[in-house]
Amino acid sequence: MNDYQFSMLVGIMEIMLGVFFWPLIIGVVLITILFIVLLLRERQIYSRRLLHAQILGIFGGWFALWIMAVLSESGFSDAGGPIDWLVIVIVYVLGFFGTAILWYTLSGWLGLGKGTSAKSINAHIAN
Repeated sequence: MNDYQFSMLVGIMEIMLGVFFWPLIIGVVLITILFIVLLLRERQIYSRRLLHAQILGIFGGWFALWIMAVLSESGFSDAGGPIDWLVIVIVYVLGFFGTAILWYTLSGWLGLGKGTSAKSINAHIAN
């Protein structure tokens, strides 16, 4: 195979993540909707909350790789072709962003981390 198709990536991720693939997809969609609603409600991004979300995102990426290795039908030693390594990178990136968005969303709905907002920083710089 000389070309990559989206259906091939989905198939490989289904094999690697097993029965947890589709529940994870549904969770990602729900958290994304809650994140968008939070942004529309607050109309700004809080830097402290964003920083905490990014730090936790690093650990979330590694956690996603660990989950993939534990729950999948294949492991890292089975990765042979470039598509396998591409999927591993995609899993890390999705774990990073998923954890960051999850933390930002949860802390936003719980009212945590309302440090300095980007809007107030821009207003301070303009003055």
